[in-house]
Amino acid sequence: QLQIVESGGGFVQPGGSLTLSCATSGFTLENFAIGWFRQAPGNEREGVSALSGRDGSRYYADSVRGRFTVSRHNADSVIYLRMTNLSSEDAGTYYCATGRRGYGEAWYLSQNSYDYWGQGTQVTVSS
Repeated sequence: QLQIVESGGGFVQPGGSLTLSCATSGFTLENFAIGWFRQAPGNEREGVSALSGRDGSRYYADSVRGRFTVSRHNADSVIYLRMTNLSSEDAGTYYCATGRRGYGEAWYLSQNSYDYWGQGTQVTVSS
């Protein structure tokens, strides 16, 4: 069975850092893409970062490039999203998702590219 579990969300002050984790099981990660998405209240869900299980290619939305880093350590089934210099614009519920690999940044950062979603972990940025 497929399993996707996000964790690591919480409260952080502006300018702070937070690392999210996406634990996966039930499938061969190398055959899938991993995407990170977020949704703030009243806003549409947006892609923030993604990683190709095939070759390790990484993709970032312009709004987070240089501040967020998606990574996978060796053959671990856990994907991380390290977030730095957080602001209120980064607040929301973060979701990890998996799907069959596609091609190109636009595909990797599109909700429609993913078939399986975790339940989300909330990130609150506040003083």
